[in-house]
Amino acid sequence: MNYAPRPDEACFLLGEVLHATSRLNALPGFSEVDDALQKQVLDEAATFVADIIAPSNREGDEVGCRLVDGAVRTPPGFKEAYRQFVAAGWPALSAAQEDGGQGLPTVLEAILYEWMSAANHGLTMAPGLLHGAYECLRHHGSDDLKQRYLPKIASGEWLATMCLTEAHAGSDLGQVRTRAALQADGSHHVTGGKIFISGGDHDLTDNIVHLVLCRLADAPAGPKGLSLVLVPKRLPDGALNTVQCERIEEKMGLHGSPTCVLRFDDATGWLIGEPHRGLAAMFVMMNAARLHVALQGIGLLDAAWQKADTYAHDRRQMRAPGAVPTSRGAESADLIAEHPAIRRVLLTQRAWIDGARLIAYRTALQLDVARHDADPTVRERAQRWCSLVTPVLKAACTQQAFQGASECLQVFGGHGYVREWGVEQIVRDARVTMIYEGTNEIQAIDLLVRKVMPDAGAGMSRALLELRDELDASREIDADVQRRLAQLRYLTTTIAMSTAADPSLPYEVADDYLRVVMIVMLAWAWARIGHAAPDHARWQEPAAAFRRWVLPEFDMRLGMVKRACEERSASGTVAA
Repeated sequence: MNYAPRPDEACFLLGEVLHATSRLNALPGFSEVDDALQKQVLDEAATFVADIIAPSNREGDEVGCRLVDGAVRTPPGFKEAYRQFVAAGWPALSAAQEDGGQGLPTVLEAILYEWMSAANHGLTMAPGLLHGAYECLRHHGSDDLKQRYLPKIASGEWLATMCLTEAHAGSDLGQVRTRAALQADGSHHVTGGKIFISGGDHDLTDNIVHLVLCRLADAPAGPKGLSLVLVPKRLPDGALNTVQCERIEEKMGLHGSPTCVLRFDDATGWLIGEPHRGLAAMFVMMNAARLHVALQGIGLLDAAWQKADTYAHDRRQMRAPGAVPTSRGAESADLIAEHPAIRRVLLTQRAWIDGARLIAYRTALQLDVARHDADPTVRERAQRWCSLVTPVLKAACTQQAFQGASECLQVFGGHGYVREWGVEQIVRDARVTMIYEGTNEIQAIDLLVRKVMPDAGAGMSRALLELRDELDASREIDADVQRRLAQLRYLTTTIAMSTAADPSLPYEVADDYLRVVMIVMLAWAWARIGHAAPDHARWQEPAAAFRRWVLPEFDMRLGMVKRACEERSASGTVAA
């Protein structure tokens, strides 16, 4: 029961709902990206993912990665699958043509990685940072570094890592202690240890490009003193650098991806960007990387749903209450898929998958606009959207991936808890997505404290008004979404006013606020889908499920945040 991508549904969301072609054609370099080309790329991607990436997923989980004589060995089938991935040109999908890439839109790359994560999350982790490393080096690397490393990264011939975390410094990067010492030839010697490094060592490529956050000798304390240094596994002369994998972590899931503890012993590297501006250089990786993690969540939830849906339409138990013969035949009433409790699980997860996909694809399109549009005002507006929505997608989609996959496991009963059906692997694999690339709690704080509050919600209000303007106020469903968008704008203003009485308030309500934002955006997404497919049962059933079983959370979370604001405003004093 391997994962099967559905390119027709992706094309529907891109073409019929988002009208992606007209938006892309207006951007420099994308004039020939029409519906036919997008369909061709996605059809070929779906076939590749189903035939090459998915088959090694089960063995990747059961065998896992091994550390042998100081080197990491990946599971059976991974090397050959990755070789074919590179040979087919998939890593270079959105890289610039001058760097050996295909120059296609980011949104197509995003869909490819969503499907790959659903099919084989462990293997997909290996090339998962290529896009971010490519953008970081392209924008901030010296000409020499770009000439030496950019084409290899763009093609996937060399893989990359992002080395941030240290044992004493998780989300608090200001505590990073790894040091970089300037050498006479302009290089730096990097010394220190990093943990939780995905793909820190492996046998998929002969070189790995590590992007390492560290401190120069004259660095000020805190995050403003961090620099970014490129440290390759192999030096330009082919010799091994002094980077050692000390161990790979024994994890709850994601066994097909080696999570490494790395030690740098005067390892040779070269500065990327300006000294003490490492976070700024790495920032270009963040939105794309976090969007990819959100898409991992969507893909993993879809993989769990596919398994549960297939099982529910095959498993026969007692007759469903009040069941009548359906198009599947008179005996279909014995299928557990006809039972109300199971239908609720399946349709609720479908509502999340489809709605979140639309928001994620819109955000990927906005990344293309932010990079390529000729109008700086349009680029700024697109960047603002990505900045605000990316943490929402990352947190909400990964939380739903874990919780929703657990509900899909429930469809199997006891069979879901054993390994035979593979759904328990998805539950285990999905859990880490709530943690890496910034925990979901950090995402909520990033959204409300760092991005919404500094301008008292003005930027968020503009983004919500954009969504409002895409709806039809004469339609009942659209009018309801517009009302909720207005409630969210008012709530944002209320938080800003109440924060004057208690500066800790945004930190307390951040998680609930993020959920309010996600639910109202899902409501917008389903209104847009309803415009494009007003009578199609495939889309209308999950749309109804969204309104019945997901949308009520909006009022609950809204009430929780309003209550907290009222309490602070009533006290009129700053909390201790």
